Amino acid sequence: MYGIWESNLPHYFLPSVNIFPEIIHLCAVNYDPNQRAIKSPSGNILFYITLDSINQMLNFKQTQLLFPFSMKHLLEEASWLPGPKIERIAKTFMRADCQPKEPPPFLYVHFNEVGKLLVDMISYVLGFKTSEHVDETVLVLLSSFNQGQPPTIKYNYAKFIANKIHDQLIKLDREGIFKYSSYIYHLFM
Repeated sequence: MYGIWESNLPHYFLPSVNIFPEIIHLCAVNYDPNQRAIKSPSGNILFYITLDSINQMLNFKQTQLLFPFSMKHLLEEASWLPGPKIERIAKTFMRADCQPKEPPPFLYVHFNEVGKLLVDMISYVLGFKTSEHVDETVLVLLSSFNQGQPPTIKYNYAKFIANKIHDQLIKLDREGIFKYSSYIYHLFM
């Protein structure tokens, strides 16, 4: 209904933090950052952490040029998100009895069923731990969806996710938490 699949937005209903800790730690130990690949103990490459491998896992065939996606872009767009666009988002994705009178962030519980679904997916892709409060960065992504139409902007999420996984595998020993473990699980399987 909202062109979710046409947006290349991954759709997984899995917890995003440490759902397979033993796999993640094995992957981090056997990660070769130069090749961006997880290797077996014998040195064979099990899978790559690249744009192509993420697209393959998502079963996404890129047929057009996608807009580069980054947190920097989201923050820039969020800083000037116009009032009329926020109103359209609220009317489309929030419950009628919970239309906002104040600026964002908005409470997750005030969103309708479709709004919650999209907020969950967007939060998951961004690596957020919670979607309790929906801020401007999530609203920027919600603004690209219209009922019955493909998204106005199609982002290159795969490159963003590949870079995030790469960064987190390198920093896992310091941070001790991994937010994209179900992607690793799907690549591994």
